[in-house]
Amino acid sequence: MHITKTHISRRTILRGMGVTMALPLLDAMVPAGTAYAKTAAAGKTRLACIEMVHGSAGATVVGLEKHMWSPAAAGQSFDLSPSSLAPLEPYRDALTIVSNTDVRMAEAFELPEIGGDHFRSSAVFLTQSKPKQTQGSDVFVGTSLDQLYAQKFGQDTPIPSMQLCIVNVDQAGGCAYGYACVYTDTISWASATQPLPMVRDPRVAFDQLFGVGATPEERAAHRRADRSILDWITTEVARLRTQLGPADRARLADYLEEVREIERRIQKIEAYNASGEPREMPEAPAGVPDDFEEHVKLMFDLQAVAFASDITRVFSFKMGRDGSSRVYPDSGVNTGFHPASHHQGREDRVTQFAAINKYHVNMVPYFLEKLKNTPDGDGTLLDNSLIVYGSPMGDSNVHNHKRCPLFLAGHAGGKLQGNMHIKTADGTPMANAMLSVLHTLGLDDMASFGDSTSALDLNSAGVATD
Repeated sequence: MHITKTHISRRTILRGMGVTMALPLLDAMVPAGTAYAKTAAAGKTRLACIEMVHGSAGATVVGLEKHMWSPAAAGQSFDLSPSSLAPLEPYRDALTIVSNTDVRMAEAFELPEIGGDHFRSSAVFLTQSKPKQTQGSDVFVGTSLDQLYAQKFGQDTPIPSMQLCIVNVDQAGGCAYGYACVYTDTISWASATQPLPMVRDPRVAFDQLFGVGATPEERAAHRRADRSILDWITTEVARLRTQLGPADRARLADYLEEVREIERRIQKIEAYNASGEPREMPEAPAGVPDDFEEHVKLMFDLQAVAFASDITRVFSFKMGRDGSSRVYPDSGVNTGFHPASHHQGREDRVTQFAAINKYHVNMVPYFLEKLKNTPDGDGTLLDNSLIVYGSPMGDSNVHNHKRCPLFLAGHAGGKLQGNMHIKTADGTPMANAMLSVLHTLGLDDMASFGDSTSALDLNSAGVATD
């Protein structure tokens, strides 16, 4: 509760030359004598949808027997240790696992569609709709979950939604098996015919978040001057500090330092990539790190500060691209991602693929810890966020879309209790879980989504296991 006399707007921004910086929620933004829960800032769930391609080892016969993705027990007394979800153990109180769901809309319905699973799957993940097979501009699939939320609840933020990715996805035209590349290059669709481009370069994402309204010339001037964006708002920061109490001044300082640290890391990456030193990915923009983990963490940091300052409440984040043969040596496996997913069902190779799955999941706790450590009203950002992580493919070795990986994290403003494994009945569409997510986000008027048959109870265990 705010107990000082000064009140500032939640929409207060700091401006400088080409810089527009929103602020985190401060006590001074809550009217004196008013509980946070009664303010306009309350009840705004942040949404981050994360896709990782190629399914999981847990969708194979061996993986099911050994619980390589989801735990054996449904309910709350589950053991994550054998699974690729083990890195999430410290956050199990905010974890909701939904297992055994299928993504039927990514399957081949007609003979010409057979073999094209890698080139249509990503378009299905957040739409749960069937993509039209075309290599032209007449693409058609459905409006994605993130955009349905952004269109209803994201219009009062400076940026309604942002779309990020790790792998190069700027391939235009047709790919293979009669599908336009855009189907595999984005997971966000503003309408059935409007795919949204995804940003790979952290510098571009940073400029979008903190340079709203800046011209390309102003942004170039910042970089030529080798100065921080904070240098352009020094006077504004000093003026604001005089209106804040000690706790708010500390919160503001922490936030500005977080933004500055992200900027420093981007500048360091750009300097190295412009130095002439050999690069693992010479085709990547200067702001893109060669190291996968560094890249992912930068993107998560950008999402966390954007959520904290309410610049946007909606992110989609594509962490891989179908068919990618990128090697993740830190996973302990030196086989390329796509070749590793075609393991021929051999237990030793399935186990290697599970290690890659676990490595990818291991990126998420970094983000969850950021959200958990960021105050937001009467709780934290983790309390008021909903993270969706999954894949529209099941067993990539046979290109099927059964028993697809999916978990949720965060408490969605108190609507998800967490510490829950929901094992659904065989044949349950993933769209049922996505419909429940939409209801959790406040889109209660939606009776169906994609090929859903009914909504799931995300706070109930579902089917019991032996």
